[in-house]
Amino acid sequence: MATQGEPSDLVKVLHLLVLSFSWGMQIWVSFIAGFALVWKVSRHTFGLVQSKLIPVYFYCLLGSHFVSLAIYAVYHPRELLDTHETVQLVLYFVALTMAGVNAQWFGPAASQVMLQMWEVEKEHGLGNQVGMSSQKEGYAKLKEQDPKYRAYKRTFGRYHGLSSLCNLIGVICTTTNLIYTALNLSTI
Repeated sequence: MATQGEPSDLVKVLHLLVLSFSWGMQIWVSFIAGFALVWKVSRHTFGLVQSKLIPVYFYCLLGSHFVSLAIYAVYHPRELLDTHETVQLVLYFVALTMAGVNAQWFGPAASQVMLQMWEVEKEHGLGNQVGMSSQKEGYAKLKEQDPKYRAYKRTFGRYHGLSSLCNLIGVICTTTNLIYTALNLSTI
């Protein structure tokens, strides 16, 4: 274990709490909340909730990943790192980068295109249905008939897909760091 001084118990607890907070938030937002909400509210309400909560989520991740990386870097100087610690440091950095990219580019871009898509959907009486499967044919017909809507849908899919990929990479990095930390609790 490479350390420059031993962290205090308070620093160890802070590091573990911040890492656990990040992981728990990522699991809840990525895999549970959206799936539960999508079946309970209309499509546009779901999108509105997502557009307000997701930026907060990304910035909370950005802050917590920064704190985790900073604490880890302070107590694990680059010159003293072994291979496993180097991997863990890189994972902290990648998670921070993915949260930053999502907070600054993909999240806002997806929300902006989503709002443009909504305008077209509202013109055609779509978006107020509850559940994902209701009026599928209406959306398919609109996509076929309206090139502007089709372009919005494609652009939204691209931004949403890239955002989801960045989020998944962040989840994997945080999960790996949490597992590594749990297996090496004495070396936090």
